[in-house]
Amino acid sequence: TLGTQTDYRDGEAQTDPYSPEYIVRSGSVPELLTLATLTWGRGLPAGLEELAMIDRAREKRAWEASLPPMDSPSNTAKRLKMMEEMERKEWAFREQEIEKLQKARLEVLKKMLRRREENQDKVDAKRLCDHWQNRQRAREEKIKKIQHDCALMLRKLIANRKNMMEKLDRRDIIKEYTDFSSQTYAPLSRIGFFPDNNSDCYVVKNFYLNTFAGLCELEASLPDSVIQLKIKAPKPKCIITKTGFIKRSARLEADLAQVHQ
Repeated sequence: TLGTQTDYRDGEAQTDPYSPEYIVRSGSVPELLTLATLTWGRGLPAGLEELAMIDRAREKRAWEASLPPMDSPSNTAKRLKMMEEMERKEWAFREQEIEKLQKARLEVLKKMLRRREENQDKVDAKRLCDHWQNRQRAREEKIKKIQHDCALMLRKLIANRKNMMEKLDRRDIIKEYTDFSSQTYAPLSRIGFFPDNNSDCYVVKNFYLNTFAGLCELEASLPDSVIQLKIKAPKPKCIITKTGFIKRSARLEADLAQVHQ
């Protein structure tokens, strides 16, 4: 029912499994020493491949124990034959391991090629999308230019149609002065009229407004009633008290009068 809490995280306190020192007796070969090459993270904890390696090592030790001694020519020939068979098995097993490794590398290569093709497809799709957008933008600009040119040509055709017979139209002064959008009231700059050139003619220039002496003279000529104003407070419409508040009865009478009106 009790718990403890340390000052360190599990990741900081976690270490590799402890491997104690050992001493081998003379004349004995423990089977456990065959796994001395396996360490934590490199073969441990043991998986299917490690178990298969342990089984092959056991089979090889059993095969070495079953080899006949080299005390006669027949045993020597038999021993060589068994060793050749074992060598062929070892080469066959090695070829299987190489094929398995090649298949794994081939799968990794296929995944890399597939990923590269997908990335290339994405790049191509983005490039096509950008190209399509640029072409659409150019198409819209071209359509706008065609519409602008069309409107311009239509105005030219309408203007030419008015004078189709090439008759000389006399100036109608009455029509020009009745039409406030004509050249009389609103002349165009392209025919040589620039309204900003004579803009100073409309500026009001007065001695009494533009100079200090004129302002003083204008102020002296004004009567006192204009300079010194007297404001009279309006009389209240309702009855008020001395403190300036309206009585409730007066407010009620004013509301009734407004409603009656």
